[in-house]
Amino acid sequence: MSSHAENPAASRSPDQADWWRGAVIYQVYPRSFADSNGDGIGDLPGIVDHIGHIAELGADAIWISPFFRSPMDDFGYDVADFCDVDPMFGTLADFDRLVEAAHERGLKVLIDLVISHTSDQHPWFAESRSNRTNDKADWYVWADAKPDGTPPNNWLSVFGGPAWEWDTRRHQYYLHNFLKSQPDLNYHNTQVQDAVLEAARFWLDRGVDGFRLDTVNFYFHDKDLKDNPPVGEKARVAGVALSNPYAYQDHIHDKTQPENLAFLERLRRLCDSYSGIATVGEIGADHDPLATMAAYTEAGKRLNMAYTFDLLSESFSAAFIRKTVEDFEAAIGTGWPSWAFSNHDVRRVISRWNLDHDTSRAAPMLVALIASLRGSPCIYQGEELGLVEADVPYELLQDPYGRQFWPEYKGRDGCRTPMPWSDSAPHAGFSSGDPWLPVPADHAVHAVSAQKNDPGSVLSRVRRFLAWRSRNMALRKGSIRFLDLPEPVLAFVREEGGEKVLCAFNLGAEPVSVALGDLMQPSPLDGHGFSGLVQEATLRLDGHDAGFFRV
Repeated sequence: MSSHAENPAASRSPDQADWWRGAVIYQVYPRSFADSNGDGIGDLPGIVDHIGHIAELGADAIWISPFFRSPMDDFGYDVADFCDVDPMFGTLADFDRLVEAAHERGLKVLIDLVISHTSDQHPWFAESRSNRTNDKADWYVWADAKPDGTPPNNWLSVFGGPAWEWDTRRHQYYLHNFLKSQPDLNYHNTQVQDAVLEAARFWLDRGVDGFRLDTVNFYFHDKDLKDNPPVGEKARVAGVALSNPYAYQDHIHDKTQPENLAFLERLRRLCDSYSGIATVGEIGADHDPLATMAAYTEAGKRLNMAYTFDLLSESFSAAFIRKTVEDFEAAIGTGWPSWAFSNHDVRRVISRWNLDHDTSRAAPMLVALIASLRGSPCIYQGEELGLVEADVPYELLQDPYGRQFWPEYKGRDGCRTPMPWSDSAPHAGFSSGDPWLPVPADHAVHAVSAQKNDPGSVLSRVRRFLAWRSRNMALRKGSIRFLDLPEPVLAFVREEGGEKVLCAFNLGAEPVSVALGDLMQPSPLDGHGFSGLVQEATLRLDGHDAGFFRV
């Protein structure tokens, strides 16, 4: 490898090993962040051009969604080369410049490691499918048909239909938990493990500070290919079950297998051979998810953090958030959570929780809330602007998941539309060409340029809060204890090194007054930008407001 590629790792800052604990992580979806060359698709130079925005926001790290070489059937989550940048996004030299620019501003760099599957265009799969005797014949999950020609078991794809695709070359089925063009790797083969660990080493040598591990509990499958049992009538009526048959099964055999833990320990040993590397796993476990997260994040052995889906749901109440966090705290053991309200796969939180009517107040409150919970908050690009979910018409839809389940489910494009940088430039300053997804008019008016100099804007309030939080060790690393207060108030105490901070949030639109009684006698803290106060042992919060107090 060239010295240029080695330099970023050599110059990685020698911060404390647990920099990730309480770090604010900003998620960049590169297709939609900033386009530098006018082709309508965001790229790595575009991220470099706007890296100052992320640093000024108060983030500690950036998580960059996939930018690897890919046919883009699933927009980069179908990788054709783990060790190269897709020309759509730039070059390896562009990536090196991005790492350098981030590190110069004190930002860590996490990248998506998508290793449960590859693209069917990956050279590994091309060789594997060529016959049953080649060197990579067992690198993917192949199985014979049943005597009647049907798939080997009842496993289903997350994206709809059977999880098996017939291959006419080998006269066998291959497993795909997602699109049929995303064949699953066979982790029971140690050569596969070695190969993906070498891919991780490639990026560690280029200076990345860690990985967000996509679908981290999907790596292994049951070797005997046993059928999944039904999940039961009670669960079938909830959530996505009525529109996606995947939710009808209890996925005890096609993912979250015990062998996965040993592989994660191999990955941890690799990461620990470098300095200050962090891992956060996307754990989509349906079966006893809290126990799975605890096992996957056992301190010193496996992942540093678990990226949890629990607060990406449709539920929104103080009781729901409290129960979610308390259940996690009770079960996680030595693990550490990474919380998120939005990402590239779910409706934007302002729309999902029906807060569109009060975005200017609700958006900064939600960022303050996610950044005050015990854990490492992930902020998805556009949350700091208060962006709502975009309405993308069917004829402009790009997401294969959305096209499959339209109109009951409209896919993920509504949260993936381009980042608005300028309220006066074409396409809100995202690109000089036609963007790959449309920029909604109501996003353009909330562009960075329209907010950055307005002290009362969502962006300015988020910046002010995150700057205040960065100086507060109780909010970064402290314990958490909830108070018994009525809806819609959520309140808890964070404590670290003798410092105690009461954090209180009004999740409702109307002002509230709540008697604290003998619970505590708090004194106000300044600089966070919220107006909640305590008078005569009564907590007073405006609609969608917050308060922070020393206790």
